[in-house]
This record gives sequence, C-alpha cells and structure tokens, in this order.
Amino acid sequence: MCNEKELIDIRSLNLIELTDFVTKDLGEPKFRAKQLYEWMHQHLALDYDEMKNIPKSLKEKLEASCNYRSLKQIDLQISKIDGTRKYLFELFDGQMVESVWMSYKHGNSVCISSQVGCKMGCRFCASTLDGWVRNLTPAEMLGQIYAIQRDTGERVSNLVVMGTGEPMDNYDNIVKFVRMLSDENGLNISQRNITVSTCGIVPRIKQLADEDLTITLAISLHAPNQQKRAELMPIANKYDIHELIEACEYYFNKTGRRITFEYSLVGGVNDRDEDAKELGELIGHLNCHVNLIPVNPIKERDFVSPTMDRAYAFQKKIEKYVNNATIRREMGRDIDGACGQLRKRKMDVSKGTN
Repeated sequence: MCNEKELIDIRSLNLIELTDFVTKDLGEPKFRAKQLYEWMHQHLALDYDEMKNIPKSLKEKLEASCNYRSLKQIDLQISKIDGTRKYLFELFDGQMVESVWMSYKHGNSVCISSQVGCKMGCRFCASTLDGWVRNLTPAEMLGQIYAIQRDTGERVSNLVVMGTGEPMDNYDNIVKFVRMLSDENGLNISQRNITVSTCGIVPRIKQLADEDLTITLAISLHAPNQQKRAELMPIANKYDIHELIEACEYYFNKTGRRITFEYSLVGGVNDRDEDAKELGELIGHLNCHVNLIPVNPIKERDFVSPTMDRAYAFQKKIEKYVNNATIRREMGRDIDGACGQLRKRKMDVSKGTN
C-alpha cells in the first residue's frame, strides 16, 4: 500500500489525465476512465462502492493507488428568512472551509472557498484573521459543490468563488477547477455562470484573460483611490490601483466579458458622495457592473455598515458614471453572514477562546 502522500488525488484529475492514468498505469480500457469520471463528477459518488458498473478488480487497484476523499459536513446554518444554507466542511487533514447555498428565481447559486484561510490581510474580512494555511485542491473545491448538491437535492446552476481565500493566489488549481466544473462530462455548469473574485493580483488577471475562458471576473475594489485602498487592502501596496484598472481593461478587451467591481461600503470610510464621484471617474470608462456591499461588522474590527439611506445615495451617485450599480441583496442575514465567521467561531470554540 502506498503512503497517503503518494496516493493520487483521483478527483482532481481531469478526464484526459484520468484516461492516461487508467490506461497506462492501471492497464484498463479507455472507456473505464469515462465511467469513473461520470461517477465522480456527474453522479457525485461518495466512494467506489457506489460505482455499480465498475468491476471489483478495478476498484481494488484504485483503492491501492488513489485517495477518494469526500468532505465531511460539520455544521449547517439555515436562514429562517430566505432559506440560505451556510455549510462548514471538514477536510481530510482536519482543516475547515465554508460554503454558502443561495436560492434565487433564476436558479441556485453556491459560493465556495478556494483556500484554508487567507494571506491577503484585507481589514474588513474575517477570513484573514487567523492567517493562511494552505490552498484547496480542485477536488476540494468541487467537493463543496458536490456535497451541497447532494444535501439539497437541487442542481447548482451558478457558482461564485468568493468565499475564504484569494483565488488568484491558488491560480493553477482554480483554472483546472473551472474547466472541470464546466466539462460536459461533469456537472457542465456554463462558464458564463461562474464568477471568480480577486483582490487584485495584476499578473494573474492578465494571465486569466489569456486562458480562453468565458467566466465573469469580479474585482474586490472597495476604495476610490490608491491611498484609501492601501489602507484597507495590503495588496494595493504591491499593485497600484491604476495598474489594476489597466489589467481590467486588458481582461475585457481579451474576453469581451463585463467586469464586476465589488465595493464594500464602510460607514464614514468610503461611502461619501466624494468617494462615489472619484470611483465613477476611475472606472466609468469600463463596461462594468458595480456591486455595492454594506460591510458586515466583525468584532475584531471597528468598521460599521452605512445606513441604507447612505447606501442608496451612493448608488444614485455612482449610476451617473457606470451602466449598472446595485446594492447586494443580503442573503441569510440571520446566520453567520460574513465570510469566514462560521469557521472562526468553530476554531475559537476548539481553542477555548471567545
């Protein structure tokens, strides 16, 4: 038996890689690879035992050479207001990640995490408070969706990578994950229904533009100028706000896909009329959508949400410059809403802290 670290992460293999492994390493016919892939990524099998048309001899080979890990659900919060479901999953090494399921008229949307923890240090985000631990594999990102779809019994039609972690800091795994998620032999979720968020790692944005994907890029902007952005987001000290906007221009020109700008409204910090005007002048030339997000207060920070009157005033002001600006509908506001809060609460309990 192989050491655990030497076992192949079979659910992270795309169909080409799986076919190569099954035929060359295991000596099996090519059609077995497609059967396996469909069991893993269409039927969402929890283990080899569920794969009814896979012979026992092949299952034994797979068990000896591969790991087959499914996420363990350790907490679930369901909103009494709108049915939003917030999950906490445990990974094979005991680490935890959060995911959220939201039901809309147009379909079911899932928000997943891309890393355990985060190293970006954004001041208004709970995900970064305990630091970065590791990247998630494609299988662990897919596993969040698969576990939720099995639990709800409903198809996931839209996916946002806006949970814990910085997707562009886990670039290769993210790109592979997107391709596998949209594979016709898997869940076949349209790339146009997939949104990937980033705090602004400029070289990766340009690299993503060249990948021939049709996903939506969401930029966590959160400030109208370089000075304020650097105060809120350490990444701005590495990549200037104007470099970031230039990368967005490149992305749009290469893909034709409208950019989404995420803008967390922090009371008294970035929510003034002057901020809206400056933001409009910064991005008004782009084909973009501005998503205004009243900030979720977290106890470790002194940030507060603006009043809704202030949020609406900001929206009205920014609409003079951009085609579309919305205030994000708050889903599941009666449960641990802010990204990272459920995981942090569970970690604090295990540490004996409050």
